[in-house]
Amino acid sequence: MTARTLNTVLLIASLVAIVLACLLGSTDMGIVRVLGAFLGAAAPGDSIVVLDIRLPRALAAYAVGAALGASGAALQGLLRNPLAEPGVLGVSATAALFATFALYYGLSVAGAFVVPLAAMAGALAATALLAAAAMRIRSIVTLILLGVGLSSFAAAVMSLLLNLAPNPFTLSDMINWALGSVANRSLADLVLAVPFIVAGLAVLYATRHGLSVLTLGEEAAAGAGLDLGRQRVAVVLGAGIATGAAVGLAGAIGFVGIVAPHVVRPLVSHDPARSLLPSALLAGIILVFADVVVRVLPTTNELKLGVVAALIGAPAFAWIAVRRRAVHD
Repeated sequence: MTARTLNTVLLIASLVAIVLACLLGSTDMGIVRVLGAFLGAAAPGDSIVVLDIRLPRALAAYAVGAALGASGAALQGLLRNPLAEPGVLGVSATAALFATFALYYGLSVAGAFVVPLAAMAGALAATALLAAAAMRIRSIVTLILLGVGLSSFAAAVMSLLLNLAPNPFTLSDMINWALGSVANRSLADLVLAVPFIVAGLAVLYATRHGLSVLTLGEEAAAGAGLDLGRQRVAVVLGAGIATGAAVGLAGAIGFVGIVAPHVVRPLVSHDPARSLLPSALLAGIILVFADVVVRVLPTTNELKLGVVAALIGAPAFAWIAVRRRAVHD
């Protein structure tokens, strides 16, 4: 399958996923009612459900998935390790921690942009730390362990902040960011976050040729004329902006950045450059369907999207790790 065919198939699947997300929910709606809402010929109640609730939520899940999928693929290409992704390396947790700080100290009252910007600052800080460590640490396993430690530390500080939350309303907001959710997202939230996600993805896409050259190894890549320092900075910057904006929109959601690139990689001959776009598309589809599952499950309290993503992604992460170990042994 060529990259163009794969991307076309995934684009069509993306549209189908978003339409299904508008159809399915606690109350299923027929395609006629959904199309009527899009065309302005539906009852007011249907228009509110489709255009103000379900569509923004589906688009938010898709945008977050795309950001995390592309970031995971880029980080895996940079570190040449299929276990690298923003969640495992602590980038998502650190971004969520910074967003939680903004909520805890009431900085969000200064404007809707404060929490997303705080999340991006956290993501950039984490990715910069990991990039600096990658330049000094030769062992990829050690780098992964550093990321796990960073994630654990961020989670511990978030737990402390949750314990010290000044009121139930702040606690509820902080839990949403810690566990990840796209519930109650509006088009205004998308307008704020999507430009940063697109900017981060554009930076990552610009690094695609360097990621392909890195498959030869760092020494060979440098000999081929690749500026390794600039490549690392570009990937770190792109992944940090995209992941930070995703966390600012939906909170911490992990593992999708591992699963999507792992599925895509064999279909593009293991070329990191060709895996960026399809990884973004597939990760978006995965999160849209995960959010549909969240909405249709008959639970008293709605599950958080990050919880469902972890239930799906954590076993996949373990399987990839075991399989990679078996190959190397």
